[in-house]
Amino acid sequence: MTTQPPPTPAFDRDGLLAWMAAHGIDHTTHDHPAVFRVEEGLEMKAALPGAHTKNLFLKDKKGRLWLISARQDTVIDLKAAPRAIGSDRLSFGNETLMWETLGVRPGSVTALGLINDVERRVGFVLDRRLWEADIVNFHPLTNTATTALPQAAFRRVLTLLGRDPQVVDFGPPAAG
Repeated sequence: MTTQPPPTPAFDRDGLLAWMAAHGIDHTTHDHPAVFRVEEGLEMKAALPGAHTKNLFLKDKKGRLWLISARQDTVIDLKAAPRAIGSDRLSFGNETLMWETLGVRPGSVTALGLINDVERRVGFVLDRRLWEADIVNFHPLTNTATTALPQAAFRRVLTLLGRDPQVVDFGPPAAG
């Protein structure tokens, strides 16, 4: 028995940006060197207006998948998060699941990956501070660019995808 490679996601960066353009979604995309962690590229991010994000792809004890998108300075306590989002114990989801559901690789996790989750396998949790930000910045399915969306445009993306995020207040920003 041979193992089939996971299917290629329906959308990549170019497809996502074309989809947004076709739907009249206001956005600006900035190319930059690859960024794998929130701490990388802080100078570059400082030049871009809006709330920058961190995105966690998680799996709970029952096998449910979760995407938590929060402002980059938000502390997400993985021991407290299950109670906040209504799940069981959380751990990081593996690369295969990430690719199959969101069409992204580690370092490129993004709420915009929900465009590839046509089976709605991933629960979407959004930090209240992102929900209230004027502009939100996400990777466009690759960590070599950042796409800035005014809040109204981001909410339109979610509406078009049929996604109603679970908005959670994860608390004040990290001290620093």
